[in-house]
Amino acid sequence: MEYMGYFLIAVIALFLIVKIFSWPIKILFKLIINAVLGVILLLIVNFFGSYFHFYIGINWITALIAGFFGVPGVIFLIIFKLFL
Repeated sequence: MEYMGYFLIAVIALFLIVKIFSWPIKILFKLIINAVLGVILLLIVNFFGSYFHFYIGINWITALIAGFFGVPGVIFLIIFKLFL
């Protein structure tokens, strides 16, 4: 019966460890998806914007904004470029 308590504690500890380590992986996966979508959208905006003489320069600041915020970041860059 004593081993049953140890087994239960080990299962709970293993569950908690897996939960703790899977959380950062989920966040990292979301950031990677946001970055890919942001860069693709930025390239699409530059491609179609070239017909209207509209271009958002791709540098480390715009790449960081588009990569971290994804689609809302690119929309922010478009609005920022239009008004400034």
